[in-house]
Amino acid sequence: MNRIELGRRLREARELRGISQQAAGVSVGVPRTAITQIEAGNRSVSTLELSRLAELYRVPVARFFEDRGFEPEEDLLLALHRGVRGLEDHPEVQAEVQRCVEVFQEGVRLERLLGSGERPSPPSYDAGVPGTIGQAIRDGERTARDERQRLGLGNSPIPDVSELLVSQGIWASALELPDQMSGVFLRHKAIGLAVLVNARHARARKRFSYAHEFAHALMDRDACVQVSSADNAADLVEKRANAFAAAFLMPRSGMAAILMQLDKGRPSRSEQSIFDVANDSAFDAEIRPVARSQNITFSDVALIAHHFGVSYQAAVYRLKSLRHISAAQSRELLGNEQFGREYLRALDLLDDLEAPENNRRRWNRELRTEVAHLGIEAYRQGEISRGRLLEVGKSIDFQGDELLVLAEAACR
Repeated sequence: MNRIELGRRLREARELRGISQQAAGVSVGVPRTAITQIEAGNRSVSTLELSRLAELYRVPVARFFEDRGFEPEEDLLLALHRGVRGLEDHPEVQAEVQRCVEVFQEGVRLERLLGSGERPSPPSYDAGVPGTIGQAIRDGERTARDERQRLGLGNSPIPDVSELLVSQGIWASALELPDQMSGVFLRHKAIGLAVLVNARHARARKRFSYAHEFAHALMDRDACVQVSSADNAADLVEKRANAFAAAFLMPRSGMAAILMQLDKGRPSRSEQSIFDVANDSAFDAEIRPVARSQNITFSDVALIAHHFGVSYQAAVYRLKSLRHISAAQSRELLGNEQFGREYLRALDLLDDLEAPENNRRRWNRELRTEVAHLGIEAYRQGEISRGRLLEVGKSIDFQGDELLVLAEAACR
């Protein structure tokens, strides 16, 4: 590979992470101008420098030398461990992730036995690498708008985000992840597309995480592993995914509709011309709402958050980004978050957003449903044996021969 092509790939990897040339130089131990010359193809890069850059950009060194038309068959678990920093410090999480990936692979094997062919997948948006925060936000919001239109969602809330991902051919599951990690997007030939979110997070946050990882599936499909955590929150692709999730879960038209329903969000004054049929003319009138009646309060934000299934904070920031409230109003509303939560608790609505899911079997409900259905169908069509079906049942936490009993019933 020539210097120019290698430099271009290094620049792409740096920009994808939102890292400046100055920061890259400091990390590697060279001046910023050296990074500039490397990326321009005017200076060679040493093995040590390349290794440090690859670690900084979270990309295997070999990836920089691949033929872009060839997708390597790297072991999925190895790729996952390379892509998810700190996973080795949590052996119990590592085992849980491995178990989940094995269920994905089990599902793929059953699909192939049934002749299902390639799994369907959502469109890939060639958004490129955002150059600025503004571009990242615009790209995320535009893609969210296009996806809602493609999926026929209108301005309605999305009842179950994980079910929506499954309908798009994406394996989805919640499992225990390190606290600072909200989700992981995976793409590999062995499983197709998959999303994992942190099962310990509140329900509203998990919904946001599912939407966030969906954004990676739509716009960052070149990545084999994309981790969303506190460590990389400043990356531009992460900001883009957050902008997507906010707009996808709380569409502009939907926010306007709920505000109208709450009798909020009207302009401070409006002028109207009324036709007078008796005089064949018109008269003008200025209409002003009652003073302070249009102020958006913590109770309004709480109801908006519940309506869209998002956190109180997410609702405030979305209202601000859509300019329904000012920066000063957003600060005041954020300061009143506890009152908003108490309001929902008094209405018996808070658990819908914040109640922990202690039933571990419900963490991967959609995944278990998919694989159980495939297992029953494969058995019914004679593609797998009783023993094999029992193994499938065990992999998805069916008790004893429960799945086999249901499959036998389906054969009658």
